Amino acid sequence: MKQLLIWALLVFSLLAHAQQTNVKACRVLFIGDSVTDGGWGRSGGSMKPSNERNHTDLNHIYGHSFMMLCATYYESCMPDTNWQFFNRGISGNTLAQIAQRWQSDALSLKPDVVTILVGINDVYEFMKTKKSNPDSTFDFTSWEKQYRSLLDSLRCGNSNIKIMIGAPFISNDGKKGKLSNYAEYDSMVSRLAAITKSIAHDYNATFLPFNSMFAQLIAQQPRPGYWIWDGIHPTPAGHRRMADLWIKAFEETAKK
Repeated sequence: MKQLLIWALLVFSLLAHAQQTNVKACRVLFIGDSVTDGGWGRSGGSMKPSNERNHTDLNHIYGHSFMMLCATYYESCMPDTNWQFFNRGISGNTLAQIAQRWQSDALSLKPDVVTILVGINDVYEFMKTKKSNPDSTFDFTSWEKQYRSLLDSLRCGNSNIKIMIGAPFISNDGKKGKLSNYAEYDSMVSRLAAITKSIAHDYNATFLPFNSMFAQLIAQQPRPGYWIWDGIHPTPAGHRRMADLWIKAFEETAKK
């Protein structure tokens, strides 16, 4: 009962903040990998590029990820405003792949707010390469440099743009947790998360600590796989918590 009361008060508080927002027009972009994708535009969970997806079917326009929960929260709270939300997550994407579509899927949309969540597939692809080349090493320096260059291009086009950076995460739940080299996966993802936090600080961006949030939730979860079902992808409950974190962080960002 106490927890329900706390959540009710939180929802009431967020609703009040949303209704007090005076911004009448805002373009909000979410870009990343499968965690953001959620099958938007009738992709069927594929890596189908944005220009080949359905942009008119409003039943599938946002997919089913945390992005959809964030977008519909504001759309339902402020129907008299002209807020536009864009999902440009594509399953399986690495940072390099996002960079390749950055012009068409980010800059061309002229967003006022951008949320980026990427990193897990960079580790996954590297680990596949390492099977055939055990001596290979992940180039964290180049990864960070490319990430920063994308943010530079955003700021170049709009010096007032609000940037929100999500920390990549992984869990020992599901099949990933059963991998013999899970510890290496975890170490690399944690390092990328630390890099994103440093980047967020340097760019005065909002940092979204999804990694620590899930770590705390999983430590007290009622059963295995409750928050992240396969070690990478959140369950519906996990996406709900991601959306709650995003909304709270966005409200704080909007005050700046």
